[in-house]
Amino acid sequence: MDLGYARVSTAKREPDRQIDALRQVGIAPERIYVDKKSGVTTDRLGLTAALAYAREGDVIVVHTLDRLGRTVRDTLEPDPRPRRAGGGGA
Repeated sequence: MDLGYARVSTAKREPDRQIDALRQVGIAPERIYVDKKSGVTTDRLGLTAALAYAREGDVIVVHTLDRLGRTVRDTLEPDPRPRRAGGGGA
């Protein structure tokens, strides 16, 4: 299943453009998770919910990679929880 994730850096900004792009590629509105927080913030409830919902084989789609985090490390490892042997973090 494809899930979507959109993030804007402040509550004053709107994620509409990202959400529209995710919907255009077939992501169901109820499967789009949104955060209005800075990328430096690790407490992103939308991303946490998307990662918790995702199962093996699911794909989390973002409009641009920088929506996952501000640094390469954040982008490559958005879930700081320890990994279990033979599987994902959640």
